[in-house]
Amino acid sequence: MAEDGSLANVICKRIAFLNDRCPREKRRKIPALAGAFGRFRHHSETDTKTFSRHLRSDVKPKSQSILRWKIGSKPVRCVDEFAIEEPLEIRVDNQPVSVTMRTPGHDDELATGFLVTEGLIKKRSDVLKIQPYPRNKEKNVINLFLAPDVAVDFKQLTRHVFASSSCGLCGKATIESVHQHFPKIKSKVSVAAKTILGLPGKLRGAQETFDRTGGLHAAAIFDLDGNLIVLREDVGRHNAVDKVLGHSFLKGIFPLDQHILMVSGRTSFEIVQKALAARIGIICAVSAPSSLAVEFALESGQTLVGFLREERMNVYSHSKRIKFT
Repeated sequence: MAEDGSLANVICKRIAFLNDRCPREKRRKIPALAGAFGRFRHHSETDTKTFSRHLRSDVKPKSQSILRWKIGSKPVRCVDEFAIEEPLEIRVDNQPVSVTMRTPGHDDELATGFLVTEGLIKKRSDVLKIQPYPRNKEKNVINLFLAPDVAVDFKQLTRHVFASSSCGLCGKATIESVHQHFPKIKSKVSVAAKTILGLPGKLRGAQETFDRTGGLHAAAIFDLDGNLIVLREDVGRHNAVDKVLGHSFLKGIFPLDQHILMVSGRTSFEIVQKALAARIGIICAVSAPSSLAVEFALESGQTLVGFLREERMNVYSHSKRIKFT
């Protein structure tokens, strides 16, 4: 049984707090969530620790009192929570290479994932040390120190130094130039359609901060049996992907050619390109892909799934990897 201070009890207490502080129309969504975590309480302490590892965040959401109003009713005071957004400067051997807006937490994974998907590092031993920049008291600068034999060609970067976390980056390289750095995938892995249908529920069930703020994107890595390996949340969908890829790289789970990438929103060209850098052949999303994402997946040998919800899906490329029978 989980202890009183376990993650499950903390979450359930938080739900009770929200029930007391928020208006009736918002409460309707809470009982089902409370029931789910109530059932989770009966899992073993080992399961609790595993669940916590996937959800843990370094920074809590900010909260403040707001005035909530609905037509036909009186304004009601309620405490609401907001996803934090702050800049992060990524440095390599003290040289700035990128600035992105992100949700603080797991910055080492975000920076590592960025370097992986830009083709600057290939193996775990390429990274000697990761630490915050000591002169930045806000902890919004992170420095990666690479092995002496890693030749860094900053012109190789496929995006501008200054980026927007909400809409991606401008000036992307062409599909052909990306393939010069990351070859097409020829993997013959397959996964059952029923397994894929189960991914959105598992993703949503592990989005702790989204439940509190409603303002974060999520990315997750699953194995081919549908088991959750890691989930990360961020105000930027691309940052969330960088974080799960960086986590896998730092933990030695790389390349990810036997895994699935799942994202909570739409699929852009950049997300599919990041998956290619990690050698992921199956990408799933709750919402629609862009036209360039579909074109890139087709030419890169990747299976791209969209509108994965309510027991249905659209498969836009290389559908042979999905077993429908």
